[in-house]
Amino acid sequence: MNAEILLVDDNPIQAATRQAILTLRGRRVIVADSAHRALELLEDAELFSALGLVITDHWMPDLNGPQFIELLRRRMPAIPVLVVSGMPAVESEYTGLDVLFRTKPIPPDQLLSIVDYLLDQRMSRTA
Repeated sequence: MNAEILLVDDNPIQAATRQAILTLRGRRVIVADSAHRALELLEDAELFSALGLVITDHWMPDLNGPQFIELLRRRMPAIPVLVVSGMPAVESEYTGLDVLFRTKPIPPDQLLSIVDYLLDQRMSRTA
């Protein structure tokens, strides 16, 4: 099963770049330009059931990464989350939220490796 990836980033260039990298690897990627939009998308039962991973930026205009993840965890407590930020100092804001935090930039091969790892972990937990 090829799980959906929800990519949340208000920067259209970074979102499009990550989406292209993942799509070229054969991953199905849905992009949300805000945390609120991502939460709206999760109202769709089909996406909700197919979702295997969330990749989010830290700094967004409506909700920041930790705020978004707290709301996400209420709906999907076990979904793997990769937080990508250009600000290494904010990693401590994710303590207790069960995320993998990485600092930008992430080279494409490393992004693909992390995504493969997180999706494999998800599949092995649900198998």
